[in-house]
Amino acid sequence: MLDRQAKKCKKDENKELASLKKDIAKGNTEQARLRAENVIRKKNEALNLMKLASRVDAVASRVQTAVTMRQVTGAMTNVVRGIENTMKNMDLGQMSMVMDKFEVQIEDLDVQTGYMEGTIGGTTAQTMPQDEIDLLMRQVADESGLELKDGMQALPAPQEEVGEEAVLNERLHRHRNAV
Repeated sequence: MLDRQAKKCKKDENKELASLKKDIAKGNTEQARLRAENVIRKKNEALNLMKLASRVDAVASRVQTAVTMRQVTGAMTNVVRGIENTMKNMDLGQMSMVMDKFEVQIEDLDVQTGYMEGTIGGTTAQTMPQDEIDLLMRQVADESGLELKDGMQALPAPQEEVGEEAVLNERLHRHRNAV
């Protein structure tokens, strides 16, 4: 459901971006500024929804890990009982097999714990600074071969952004495939 909402926000962002281009072409700077704010807001909303989806998946993964840990705890209890019985009989062959099984279960637990630590990370808050709005307006005008009016030519040249959205999508995709 969150993915659908994120896609809708992305679609709305693209609509606003097209309107932004039209407003810049018409020379309507104030309307273009409002459209640029909407584009950035929709982009941030889509990113936040993807982050939320990632967090929900992380919680689901934690629940799954808790279930797995409960199973591992039960298996380890059985191994400890096996070790106790083997020690009573002092059968070294059987004791060696039980210890090997115990080591395998510990390794599995380490792998699962490492996976969980890797999937859960912190997020940063998104802001909408004025320079980002101006930068987006300049970038759209340059891509469309249009000129900004009313003194907007003094804006900084656009720079390529790091694809945070692509990184989040990839992380979410890897997490879902792993679970």
